[in-house]
Amino acid sequence: MYDLHNLGWHSFQQLCLTVCREVLGQTVESFLPSADAGQDGAFVGAWKRQAKERLSGHFVIQCKFTSKRERNLRAADLADEMKKAGKLVKRDLCDSYVLMTNAGVSGAAAAEIKASLKAVGVKSVAIFGGTWICDQIRERRRLRMMVPRIYGLGDLSQILDDRAYRQAKALLASLREDLSKVVITSAYRRAVEALDRHGFVLLIGEPAAGKTTIASILAVAALDQWGCSTLKLNDAGQVIKHWNTDEPAQFFWVDDAFGDTQFESHLVHRWNHVLGEVKAILRQGGKIVMTSRDYIYRHARNELKEGAFPLLRESQVVIDVHDLTLDERQQILYNHIRLGKQTKKFRKAVKPHLAFVAEHKRFIPETARRLGDPLFTQELELDRDEIDQFVEKQERLLHEVITGLDEDSKAALALIYMRSGTLDSPISLEPSEREAIEKLGSNLGGCTVALDCLQGSLVQYVQSDDGAIWRFKHPTVGEAFASLLLKNPEWLGIYVQGSPADKLMSQITCGDVSLERAVMIPKSLFPLVRKRLMTYCTDEAASHVSMSDRRSRVDDFLSYRCSKDFLALYIEDEKVLKRVADPGLALDACSEVRLAVRLHQCGVLPEQYRKAFVEKVMAYTFDGDDFYGLENKGIQSVFTSEEMAQFRKRVHDDLIPKLSDVSSHWMHDFFPSASPEDMMQPLLESYKSLKQQFSSEPALARMIQQEIDSVNEWIAEKMAERDSPRERAPRVFGEMDASEPPSPGTRSIFDDIDD
Repeated sequence: MYDLHNLGWHSFQQLCLTVCREVLGQTVESFLPSADAGQDGAFVGAWKRQAKERLSGHFVIQCKFTSKRERNLRAADLADEMKKAGKLVKRDLCDSYVLMTNAGVSGAAAAEIKASLKAVGVKSVAIFGGTWICDQIRERRRLRMMVPRIYGLGDLSQILDDRAYRQAKALLASLREDLSKVVITSAYRRAVEALDRHGFVLLIGEPAAGKTTIASILAVAALDQWGCSTLKLNDAGQVIKHWNTDEPAQFFWVDDAFGDTQFESHLVHRWNHVLGEVKAILRQGGKIVMTSRDYIYRHARNELKEGAFPLLRESQVVIDVHDLTLDERQQILYNHIRLGKQTKKFRKAVKPHLAFVAEHKRFIPETARRLGDPLFTQELELDRDEIDQFVEKQERLLHEVITGLDEDSKAALALIYMRSGTLDSPISLEPSEREAIEKLGSNLGGCTVALDCLQGSLVQYVQSDDGAIWRFKHPTVGEAFASLLLKNPEWLGIYVQGSPADKLMSQITCGDVSLERAVMIPKSLFPLVRKRLMTYCTDEAASHVSMSDRRSRVDDFLSYRCSKDFLALYIEDEKVLKRVADPGLALDACSEVRLAVRLHQCGVLPEQYRKAFVEKVMAYTFDGDDFYGLENKGIQSVFTSEEMAQFRKRVHDDLIPKLSDVSSHWMHDFFPSASPEDMMQPLLESYKSLKQQFSSEPALARMIQQEIDSVNEWIAEKMAERDSPRERAPRVFGEMDASEPPSPGTRSIFDDIDD
């Protein structure tokens, strides 16, 4: 059974509307919220219920909702409805009466209700109780997908097989409570459409706008609809690692694809490097959902290769989830207040103000969650001005809540923050972490008790087959905690000393580099940060990550998060400069290249290392191995004007005349299982860039175009040689009808919020 009593009267009507469409095969004319209309919905026409039963005429649908669990419907509960039904019969508006309720309906009660309705002139009566509705939900996948709150209101083991259930349990470990409050929005419907058409969707929006919730609905619906392998991963590398070419039905969910709270350039470069494989996954039938905060995506767009992956440019795929209608806002607010932790007394007192909250320009789903949690409303006076400030200044209020916590609670939040948002349970502390929380006035026991007290409000305890963790209830909690660090220099030093180096790099900047929502480390702590990074790069036991990956991670930190003063301090170790001067192939994905450009921009790259870097880039170009230096303005900025002129002259005189040899070299490296189009895409992009650079010389431009045509012909030949793909039934969610907005009436959606 599903907890339908938690839906509320309005959501239950919407569920009944969907059941009429999907199960009974009828399109309902309207649902009216008026308190005295006598009909919640109606349709006119014919309805064939059974082989020998065909009904026609005017049908009235009445939804009878109860907020009481295991309540049984009695004929007496419908006394008013009986009178209204009689009036409708006299007006020839009710030949058949359909009663839908989430309450239980006994055989005796059903017989009495039918007799009463027929006594007032109704010709036929159909009654569908809570058990019948739950049966339809359990048996019909599409119905569940169109009403995804159901995934949070029942036992998933009843509708998913064992493997899919284990995956869903892991996916929903931290989201089950939120799913029970989810609302179908236009953003969700557009996301479904994008997945059906393209197999890919990128959800963008401001913090706490509901991106992760929509992604989780899609992931669980995919498990339910197709029984596919559904994975929640962290970055592009993990997607490729888990891609199984023999299993086309894979669904990948990558949350915060370009950084959690700040833009992470190295994550974008990883995506650029695997775009060919991503396109292959989509061609094979896989589906990918990515999320990103809006301000992070604005940074990422500057570095994403949108030309190599046109879907990123298509507006129907990039969805701003903050575009909520008033009806959607009201339903989100209703669900969080009704299913939150507030007392009935609070719900009754806040009820007159809820319409105002839903209409507020600063309203986001997180507003509703906090209003439904007593931790955030302890000091809230329930008058219009105070509530306006609660919504308008929600970031400041969160800061005030955290500032007012006791030492143990602050230390507990510090532990989660130092672990970059994921604290394993049971908690095992590193010596530096133990020292850090002791300096904050706490200890392991105090932190453990505090975490239990904060559970559900500021933190959440998530348990899965892989173990249990403590995490922030929402990333905005971590951001608010970071603001405390900035106000307390002693805390900042404790944080730098106690945090793991790989986590530290995703949260700080050394000096002011204008990075949003990052913790800026002052110059006095630069030596401590440098020491932490040096140890991270040299200590074999410092991390499970390979040494080369650790160096790349530090390179990216230096390239995007460090000021000139810190860079000058860091490169006192000449080993760094030697690496920078000798980058490897695949320059577009090489961290040494980005660091060389940054060091040169800051004027701290010594001349001998600058020259060595330039010579390496030129050698790659003329050998035909890597043309990135021809098109990347950052790399070219490291060249002097004389070197750039020499570079262009050699390209003009030596490289362009032998482009056919370069193409042959690339074709020779082709292996049958690869996509010819994806493999040659970087070369074609380089040729097109080259043609543009020499567009003023028609003879050279024609020569380059001939080589482009030659490569495209080779791609077409290889594509034709490949076996045609096996015919597979398309995996689509199906058409998603928009919920009908309530017609103007006298009944508010918040009418029963304090029941």
